[in-house]
Amino acid sequence: MAVHFFHTSDWHLGQFFHNHDREYEHAQFLDWLLEQIQEKQPNALFIAGDIFDVINPASSAQRQLYQFLADAHAIAPHMQTLMIAGNHDSGYRIEQVEPLLAKFKAKAVGVIQRNADNQLDLDRLLVPIYDAENKVIAWCLTLPFLRTAEITGLNEQTQNAQNAIAYLHQQLIAEAKRRKTEDQALILMSHAHMQGGETSDSERPIIIGHEEALSTALFDDVIDYVALGHLHKPQKVQHPHIRYSGSPIPLSFSEIQYKHQVLEVKIDPQAAPEQRLQLGSLLIPRSVQLHRIRGSLDEVFQQLKALPQGTVERICQRDYLEIEYSTDVPPPVDLRQQIEQTLPEQRYRLLRICRVYTPQEDQAADQSKIDLAPPTPDSLFKQLWSKMGYQPDASVERDFMQLLIEAQHSLEQEQP
Repeated sequence: MAVHFFHTSDWHLGQFFHNHDREYEHAQFLDWLLEQIQEKQPNALFIAGDIFDVINPASSAQRQLYQFLADAHAIAPHMQTLMIAGNHDSGYRIEQVEPLLAKFKAKAVGVIQRNADNQLDLDRLLVPIYDAENKVIAWCLTLPFLRTAEITGLNEQTQNAQNAIAYLHQQLIAEAKRRKTEDQALILMSHAHMQGGETSDSERPIIIGHEEALSTALFDDVIDYVALGHLHKPQKVQHPHIRYSGSPIPLSFSEIQYKHQVLEVKIDPQAAPEQRLQLGSLLIPRSVQLHRIRGSLDEVFQQLKALPQGTVERICQRDYLEIEYSTDVPPPVDLRQQIEQTLPEQRYRLLRICRVYTPQEDQAADQSKIDLAPPTPDSLFKQLWSKMGYQPDASVERDFMQLLIEAQHSLEQEQP
C-alpha cells in the first residue's frame, strides 16, 4: 500500500525580522497547512528541523506549534506528525513534551542517545508510519542535527565526526533493512547541509568535523525518499528523491524569489520503479510581501512612487521594504525622511536603508557597501584575525566555527 505524506521544514517559529515578529505570517501559513491536511488527509506530516528560530523560543511561538498539532489531530486523527530538531532548536527542549505530543499522535526526535551498553539507541530513531487500519506502511529514519558530542566515541569507527556520521547512517539503514518488508517504504528525514545545496544568507552555518556539507553517498539506494531540512530554498540534491522542502516564508530579502512550498509525496513500494515515487508541490501563499529597491537615488524614488498604494491597518500585515542605493557623493541628511514622505502612509515597514559607495573613475574600481547591521561572532573573529596581521585561513575559520557550535550546544544543555 502507498504511503502519503507532507514534507516541510524550517518553520523558524518566533523569528524576528529586523525587530518585527512574524507571528501573523506563521499563523497564515499554519492555517493554510491545516486546510491542505483536511483536504488531502495524508498518513504523516514530516517537519525536518528548525521548528523554532532560537533554542529558547518565546511562549507565543511554542503555543503556535502546539495549537497547530492539536488542530491537525482534530481534522486528521489518523495522521502522524514527526519532527526532528535542527541547528536552531534545542533537541532536549522539543523532546521534553513527549507526553503532550503523544496525545496529538506526534513525535519529536531531538538528540542522538545511547543505550545502557553505550551503543546508539536505534529504536528511538526508527519510527513506523501507519495507515488508517493501523498497519505499518513505512519506516522513517529520523536524524536530527548531528552534534559531535552525541555521536563520537562509541567505538573505533567513531573517533571523528565524519566517521561517526557515516557509521550512524550505516547502522540506522542496516537496522531499517532488517525491519522492513517488501510492501513498506523507507524514508529518511535529516537536518543537514548536503553537498550541492544552494544556500541563502539567512541560514546559520553548520560545520561538523571540519566539513560543512555532507555527501549524498550516505544514503543507501534502498531509501525511497530523503526529506531534508536546513536550506531554505526548495530544491533537489543530485537525485529526484533527495529534497529540501525549503522554508514556508521568506526569512531574508535574499529569499524574495523563492517559491515556498510543502512537498506532497506518495510512495508505492510495489509499483514499477518509474511509478514508485510521486512528487507534488503545494505552493504556499505569501501573506506579506517583501520589496527590495536598488539603484541611484533618482531610480530609488521612481521605484518608490511605483509601489502599490493603499492603507493596511494592522502593522503585522504591512509589506517589508529594503532600499539599497548607490551614490558617489554624500547623501542628503534627511534622506530617510524624504523616503518616508514618498511612501504611502500605513502601507510599508521600512526595515533598512543601505548605501553602496560608487567611486569616481579615477578611484579604485571596487565598490564598498556601508551597512549598520550588527556584527556576528564569525565576522568579529575574521576582523580580529585580520587586524592581528594574519592571512585568511580556512582551517582556522572552520575550527573557530566548530568551537562556536560546541559552545552553543553547551548553552542549550544548561537551559532549564
